[in-house]
Order: sequence, then structure tokens, then C-alpha cells
Amino acid sequence: MNRKVLIISPYFPPVNVADMQRIRMSLPYFKNFGWDAEVVTVDPRYSDLAKDDLLIQSIPLDITIHQVNALDKTWTSRLGLGNIALRSLPFYKKKVNQLLHAYKFDLIYFSTTQFPICVLGKYWKKKFNIPYVIDMQDPWHSEYYKDKPKHQRPPKYWFSYRLNKYLEPIAMKQLDGLMAVSEQYINDLKTRYPAIKNVPEATITFGAFEPDMEIAEKNRDLFKSLIQPGFTNLVYIGRGGADMHKAVGVLFKALQQGLQTEKETYGKLKVYFIGTSYAPRGQGKPTISPLAKQYGLDDHVVEITDRISYYQTLITLNQADALFIPGSDDPKYTASKIYPYLLTGKPLLTIFNSESPAISVLKDYGVKFAYSYDSTDNISLKVIDFFRDIINGPNTPQNYNKSAIKKYSAENMTRQQCHLFDKIMTNNI
Repeated sequence: MNRKVLIISPYFPPVNVADMQRIRMSLPYFKNFGWDAEVVTVDPRYSDLAKDDLLIQSIPLDITIHQVNALDKTWTSRLGLGNIALRSLPFYKKKVNQLLHAYKFDLIYFSTTQFPICVLGKYWKKKFNIPYVIDMQDPWHSEYYKDKPKHQRPPKYWFSYRLNKYLEPIAMKQLDGLMAVSEQYINDLKTRYPAIKNVPEATITFGAFEPDMEIAEKNRDLFKSLIQPGFTNLVYIGRGGADMHKAVGVLFKALQQGLQTEKETYGKLKVYFIGTSYAPRGQGKPTISPLAKQYGLDDHVVEITDRISYYQTLITLNQADALFIPGSDDPKYTASKIYPYLLTGKPLLTIFNSESPAISVLKDYGVKFAYSYDSTDNISLKVIDFFRDIINGPNTPQNYNKSAIKKYSAENMTRQQCHLFDKIMTNNI
């Protein structure tokens, strides 16, 4: 008989955000590895983030989804309280109390970047004697922005920094298992909290979920193209920010050099940065186009700050001639977005910090143009080679390492999650 895991994920389809993707892509496979899953999420009407109803098509019909309410952001934002975890905290507490009273669950699994909700793990463990595991898709409390200029810090940084510093130890010191997309996240937490140095742990990246490409192709006519025909279009879709300027600067420097030596050839290239801001539609501030202007590339770089839906993202990636992924200057940063890019089979250029965990994944796949902006090599010349390849074409589908495709599949990533769950249960016998 399968064990039961209760998954806490404040965001869930149709809300279109990155931090619910691991759960969404894992739900079809939990049962195969000995676990039955139910999800507790916030009713999407309490979220002002973009919705993508096509996401629902990927959720197995037999998965039980429980929804909780949240305080209305229209009112709480007047107090500076917009975080969905804080707004839903009392409703989560009440609903999960009811579920744990009525049904037998073996494990509680927090998979979200809305970290304040994780403090309930300690409460439910004490009240119901049930272990819990936290999935660190990003750092919770972090010193990264502490020495950054004010304009580079996230909104309400003063408040969030202090809140995170207070809440993180409440959740961490009592947990029974730790998962993260980066090994360094785990190392940092175990150093900070010696009480958890021996709890089971696992570094598990996001996975490649092939059914998404089928859903995207079936619905491609629903979306208007964002890229301009008649050019060789290089596309990146994802957040921007000053922390990516080192990686993007390498690309811009190479394009600048190409235009200076062969303007007619490199003038055919147009680079798109789409969905670079988390701000509401029409309110995002460009973070990439000002850098392009410094390199004199205004006519060759297009930044669209508004986010687009997940499946429009996949369709746009497929429409591009080639793809680009820049990394952060934070060496712990790993880009979960790399898997949809790899699934397209399009020519791919990546530029990361040399210590980024994404580097090993890209090497496993056999990505030809995968570089580090802090390398001693002359990366600009190699990026120019990439430009030349995609401009001259034809751009044939990339043949990636078959063992890597299997290794990083969503199914295998779910297998690893369930293996961690099993370890936690063994520790709690």
C-alpha cells in the first residue's frame, strides 16, 4: 500500500509561476514510486499573478486538490502585506488541521518559494506527530542583497530581510528532511542550523516534462507571435535584473564586435528578452534594454517586461531560431528554466557563473555553446561563432545525450523525491 504525502504549494495551476512547476511535473509520477499525493493550495482568485488555464491539462484527474482562502490583497496591501503565504497562513492552519484530524498522512511536503508558510511544519509536527520536508528552490534568508545598491534590492527588502531572518529558524530547526535545487543551499542551511546536520537531504533539480510540448503544440494558434519574421531571432524568456548583466554583457559585447566587422551579416540578428519583470502588466521597469543601449544595440535588442503564459513561452521558444539563457552573478543560482529550452532541440547558448550548478547539467546534455562569463577564455569569439552558426543555418535539431535526457526527466526527478521521502520515514520509525 502506498504512503500518503500532503503537499503544501500556495501557488498552483492555473496560476503561472515557477515555484509550483516541480509539483505540477511530479504529480503524474508519485504513485509509481509508492506515494499518493494530495495538494493544498490557495484559491487562485486570491492571486493577482498571470493565469494559464492550459496548465490544468497536465494535472492527473485522480489528484485531490484542496483550496484555502487568503486575506484579500486589495486590503492587506494598504498595510504593505502582499505575500500570499502570510495572507493565507491562518486558512492553511485551519484546513490542514481538519485534513490531518480526518485522514492519515505520512509526510508533509512544502514545495514553494512562499517560505513563511513553512513555519506551520513545526506546528503540525508537534500537534500530529507528522514529519515534514522543505524544498528549497531559492534561498529563504539570504545576505546576497545586503551589500547591493538600494535600486537593485527587491521591493520591501528591509521588511522581508528581517522577517526571513526571524521565520527561517522556526521552520528549519525541526524539519525531518531537506531538498534543494542547489547543493550549496543545503550546505548553507546545515551550517547555519547544526540541529539538522544529520537529517536526510537531496539535491534535486527541476526536470524536463515532455507532455508540456504536446500541450503547447496543440494550442499554438491561441497565441500571437511576439518575434519578428525576416530576422535570425535569438530568444530568452525569463526574469531580468542587474545580477544577470555580467552574462548578458558577454553576449552584447560579442554582438557589438560582430556588427563592427560584418555589419550586414550580424545586422540580421535580433535578440529578445521576454517576461523580464515580475511587476503587473505594463508596470515593469526594463533591466536589459538600458544595458543594450550602453553597447549601442538599441536596434538589435528587444525587451518585453510583461510576463507571458507558460505555454506561450514554450511556443515562442519553438518559433525562435536559437535560444539564450543568461545566469546570475550569484554562484548558487541554478536556472530551472533550462529544461524547456533543451526540450525544443533549438541551438542553445548559455552563459553562467562558473560555479553555477547549471553548468554540470548542460555538460551532461552535451550543449555545445555553454560558457562561463568569468572564464579566462575569450568567450566573445566563441559567442561570435555561435552567432555565425545560427545566421548561416540551417539550424538542425540538437542531438543531446540520451542518458542525460533520461537522468533529468521529470519522472526520474520524482523518483529521487520519493527516495528522500522513504529515507525520512525510515528515520522516523
